[in-house]
Amino acid sequence: MEKLYFASDYMDCAHPAVLQKLCENNLAHASGYGSDTFSDAAREKIRTACRCPGADVYFLTGGTQSNVTVIDTVLRPWQGVISATSGHIQIHEAGAVEFCGHRVIALPNRDGKITAEQIDACVAEYWGDDNHEHMVMPGMVYLSQPTEYGTLYSLQELEAIRAVCTARDLALFIDGARLAYALACPANDVTLPDLARLCDVFIIGGTKCGTLFGEAVVIPVSGFIPHFVTQIKQHGALLAKGFVNGLQFDALFTDGLYHRIGAGAIEKADRIRAALVAHGYSLGIPSPTNQIFFIIDDAKRQQLEERVAMSFMERVDERQVMMRFCTSWATKDEDVDTLISIL
Repeated sequence: MEKLYFASDYMDCAHPAVLQKLCENNLAHASGYGSDTFSDAAREKIRTACRCPGADVYFLTGGTQSNVTVIDTVLRPWQGVISATSGHIQIHEAGAVEFCGHRVIALPNRDGKITAEQIDACVAEYWGDDNHEHMVMPGMVYLSQPTEYGTLYSLQELEAIRAVCTARDLALFIDGARLAYALACPANDVTLPDLARLCDVFIIGGTKCGTLFGEAVVIPVSGFIPHFVTQIKQHGALLAKGFVNGLQFDALFTDGLYHRIGAGAIEKADRIRAALVAHGYSLGIPSPTNQIFFIIDDAKRQQLEERVAMSFMERVDERQVMMRFCTSWATKDEDVDTLISIL
């Protein structure tokens, strides 16, 4: 029997509308490095969606490259970036931020989130230490929406964090690698215009949200990062065929596709969550988005992995682990039905 794949949300190629856009323009000629008309059109559509007509929009090759390039170009050499202990830059990017010379200042998380109070206390501790000149200065806050645990920051939480960042002279950077699934979630109250209003920089994810590859980096205040194209290239994140990314994001931001693309993933994730509970599994984290976390013993895990590809998250105790199912824009109803029957 063919194995089911619920391990991640980048295990499929690209949304049909993206592929169609690429095919329609396959033999078109375009200038390189994002200086083309396709990329310009995509930028304008993103600015419109964000209600931020003056924003700078850049298309980079992938998530890690985008995170590292933004963090390294915003921070001064003596500064570090505040993140949750579960943050992607802290756990799953192979020390890429540290490789560029900046420390990740990790704060304890609750279901993947950190609070304004934690951030304020972290900065206060730095300035309150008589030896702070010998320490790493906090210079930026890194958040993910959704978080690594599929949870969401509320608008109230983000506004509180923005207030601390303003008071403490910190840049606020939000990684939206899975942003389409946040925007489509009924529990979400944060919009693209909210992100443009609150963030210094944020990412609109493509790789996990319908493109072959690529992320859009949005800088609401034009010029906030000077000479950014040059620095993107220095970090190996500038695609020569930049028009490919432009075409992809043009498709995603035509007729509201990006806002719709995650809705099916959320509906299917909700079905799987309900089935897990109905069949006696315990949910590990209260995620309302497309990531589903559940507790399973080692014997059942071994049986389940023979039929279903899923992701290991962490060991709970000597006999139980927390695993993850992940839906995407491409998840099929029949695959969900089969998974539920296996459960």
